This record gives sequence, structure tokens and C-alpha cells, in this order.
Amino acid sequence: MSDGKWERKYRLQKASGETKDQIERQRARRMYDREGIDREGKHIDHKVPIRKGGKSTKGNVRLRDPKENMRDKG
Repeated sequence: MSDGKWERKYRLQKASGETKDQIERQRARRMYDREGIDREGKHIDHKVPIRKGGKSTKGNVRLRDPKENMRDKG
């Protein structure tokens, strides 16, 4: 059941001019935070990149070492 907080945050993000990519990345961060997963020192990697239509779903995101993640972005 939604308490409306995320909806308000989403409207504020859109009004501030954030891009869809930025909003999708924030959605992944909130998903990990909501589940209580410590992501400190890690990158959230989208297996199918956002720029290619990937979404922030459990099956498409993973935590990775920053060096490994940036090496694969080339």
C-alpha cells in the first residue's frame, strides 16, 4: 500500500528537471535501501543499461565493486 511519499518525491524530481535516467537510478537506490541492504562502497549496476531500456527491477540490478563496474562501462 502506497503512502504517497514516493509519488511526491517523483513529482519533485520531475519538476526539478532530473532526467529519466537519474530518476531510474534513484529508484534502484531506494529499492536497496528499503530492503536494508548495505550498498556502501559499491555501485549499483544495471545488467541491461538504462540507456538501452533497462529498468530498476530485482532481476536487472546488482551490487558490484566500483572498479569492476567502471571497467565494464568502456
